[in-house]
Amino acid sequence: MDLSWLIVVIVLVLGVVVGNITLLKYSAKFKFPTPTKPSDHPDGTSNADKQMKKKNGFDDEEDW
Repeated sequence: MDLSWLIVVIVLVLGVVVGNITLLKYSAKFKFPTPTKPSDHPDGTSNADKQMKKKNGFDDEEDW
């Protein structure tokens, strides 16, 4: 195997390894949203559910 091909392969492997390490460091800064807790409403919907319905324009409970 030619020396130049060996150098190219080594550089590519090191690039993948360094890229994955930097991606892990970058993704560690993200915070995942916490799931909402079920509430004690009699209809089974929480305040977050009601706010989401109003946000999306589906605040009425009528069936089609």
